[in-house]
Amino acid sequence: MHFDTEFWEIVAFFVFLGLLWYIGAHKKIVGALDKRSARISDELAEAANLRAEAEALLASFERKKAEAEEEAKSIIAQAEVEAEIIAREAHERAAEFVRRRTKQAEDKIASAEAQATAQVRDAAADAAAKAAETVLKAQAKGALSERLLEAGIADLKRLLH
Repeated sequence: MHFDTEFWEIVAFFVFLGLLWYIGAHKKIVGALDKRSARISDELAEAANLRAEAEALLASFERKKAEAEEEAKSIIAQAEVEAEIIAREAHERAAEFVRRRTKQAEDKIASAEAQATAQVRDAAADAAAKAAETVLKAQAKGALSERLLEAGIADLKRLLH
């Protein structure tokens, strides 16, 4: 029988495997694989826990977002109501201001008309008195006529003023 290099390689390989078996390398390899498997299982469990926490946190933020949107809608609605009230009050104040100013203008116009009427009446009375004086002076002569004329003119002025 002839032993070539391949034969000795196979024998050396089996001797090597037997030596590994003898010193318990297979237990160490299996232990390392078990540790790795346990570590991976722990990491998967931790990842699942983290995912659950993240989902809970996301749901909490979404709920808070919805609450904030509702609060914003109510604030906007309240602001619109307040703006409408303010606009209505401003319109009422402006209308009242216009009414007051119109009343003041009407009062001034009425006062000016009364004053103008009084001035016209006074001017007419003065003109009538002067005309009567001129006519009576031309027609009446003497002291008696002078007294009558002055008394009549005074009465006329008193009546017209």
